[in-house]
Amino acid sequence: MQAGRVRRLRRMKAGATALLLVAAALYVLTLEVHGGSRGAWGYLRAASEAGMVGGLADWFAVTALFRRPLGLPIPHTAIIPTRKDDIGRSLEDFVGTNFLSEAVVRERVASAGAPARLGGWLADPAHAARVADETAVAVAAALRVLRDEDVQAVLGRAALSRLTAVSLGPWTGQLAEPLLADGVHHRLVDVAVSRLAAWLRQDAEHVVDVIARQAPGWAPGFLDRPVARRVHAELLRVAEDVASDPDHRLRHTLDDFLLRLARDLQEDPATIARLDALVASVSAREDVHAAVGEAVAGARRLLVELVENPGGELRGRVARALADLGVRLQQDRTLRSKLDAWLADAAAYVVTHYRSELTTVIGDTVGRWDGRETARRVELQVGRDLQFIRVNGTLVGALAGIVIHALSALA
Repeated sequence: MQAGRVRRLRRMKAGATALLLVAAALYVLTLEVHGGSRGAWGYLRAASEAGMVGGLADWFAVTALFRRPLGLPIPHTAIIPTRKDDIGRSLEDFVGTNFLSEAVVRERVASAGAPARLGGWLADPAHAARVADETAVAVAAALRVLRDEDVQAVLGRAALSRLTAVSLGPWTGQLAEPLLADGVHHRLVDVAVSRLAAWLRQDAEHVVDVIARQAPGWAPGFLDRPVARRVHAELLRVAEDVASDPDHRLRHTLDDFLLRLARDLQEDPATIARLDALVASVSAREDVHAAVGEAVAGARRLLVELVENPGGELRGRVARALADLGVRLQQDRTLRSKLDAWLADAAAYVVTHYRSELTTVIGDTVGRWDGRETARRVELQVGRDLQFIRVNGTLVGALAGIVIHALSALA
């Protein structure tokens, strides 16, 4: 591309120079003709003379932008090489004021209709699948970079430190109270009571031995086991009654206790402090750190496996969700309006707070360029168009010469 620009610039320079030389040749020709200042020869001389003046003036003006004409140290020439830093700063101000203003950016973002375009593109299942695949590759690559030991050391400890940084009492109470009020825990109570009754039946002798050993020393020894068997029988009976009776009094007592505990976790400072202390003591254990770290590392490995499976359920769900989002973006005008507003606010925030950082790139880039290199780059971009100034200067000068000569002849 750059070689093509060089060739086109050279051809245009040669054409403009050739036109100037034609004007000079015609002027010399009229000088050689006897009576060349009268009649048609007079018009030709005036046109060629004025064309030379216009062409030379515009050649000087165009050349002075990029270098010193004929190498002469004429003031205010070679403007781009000598003032490139000022030009870079001026470009910064121009771009920042006219292109990165908040009003311009908001108008441009609003007119772009990005949500609607994105929705139309994502609604195609093939496009949604492509986005899901590309996202999966990026996520898998990022997850593979992490080693299990790094995950355990960083994420595991971070999770525990975050857990102990907040008070879990109010959160736990707020979560548990509506669940307890709805009786969600009743099935868990059923399982616990049933298992307790089964254990009392299966390990009867062991339970009797444990109870007998708790007998006071002043009690006669021959009464220890009979009393223990009686206590065991009562425990088994109560457990079976609670297990078989959904409306047992002990169940209501347990419900009241759990609801009171949920409220205390929200309101009682002592209960909240006890739970926080328990969580802190458990979190400080190394085996807990290791278990949490291993769980996080295992979750990472599982996620990598799910993401890397091209025909897996995870990618399919993501692709379907993206396609559904595309359809919704097409149909839901309110959602599109919200996204347009959000994008406009985000773009406006960026240009308002980081405009100088964005435009500084222009000045810094121009500042690093060599003066001659800067002139060469600019000339390759706009030099061909500037050569038309030379051509027009020669032609307009010739026409002006004809008009002036005609007015002089009429006068």
